[in-house]
Amino acid sequence: MPDPSRRTLARALETLDDFDDPSPALEQYLTPPEIAAHICHQARLQGDLEDCVVDLGTGTGMLAIAAALSGAPAVVGIDVDADALALARANAARIDEAAKHGSLEWVRGDATRPPLSFDGADSETRVTALSNPPFGAQQGNRHADRDFLETVRSIADVSYTIHNEGSQTFVESFAADTGGDVTHAFRAEFPIGKRFDFHTESETTLEAEVFRIEWS
Repeated sequence: MPDPSRRTLARALETLDDFDDPSPALEQYLTPPEIAAHICHQARLQGDLEDCVVDLGTGTGMLAIAAALSGAPAVVGIDVDADALALARANAARIDEAAKHGSLEWVRGDATRPPLSFDGADSETRVTALSNPPFGAQQGNRHADRDFLETVRSIADVSYTIHNEGSQTFVESFAADTGGDVTHAFRAEFPIGKRFDFHTESETTLEAEVFRIEWS
């Protein structure tokens, strides 16, 4: 699947399995294939998939696999949950093309303190970070996306992160205060099926926002 179109990529990603028993504490939701395809399509057009890609809080592996399918030569998916990493590995194995497009590595660790040996600011390796961080909906997870942005800033040259609707002012302010520049932003629908006891509807759609940030 060399340089797949956005639609072709989304169709491939639709075959990936969701969590069997998602954790509400970790806010484990499947990143919609269309959003992952959009992000990686834009990243490829911007030349952001030409070196190393890190998916922080990879979950099902959706963003990492999308990056591999889009031609990234080296992709690392990081998650604190061993079961999530097992699912990500199984999902990658299901799509043979993912294995053919560069190196996919899965690492267990806290995405806000990733066990990585490079520094995106100083290394010759150009690092692109992808992340669908917790939106902070659960008690104890407030400002979780800020923790992810702090990590992204410390390891990446450029990042693509997904946030809850209404986050643009916060993201732009954070970037400006920490040496970053929001270069692109777009809205995206985030459908969520009933998966936890506290969900009262069979499916709801959250309005999300995606930001590309260049870090100095």
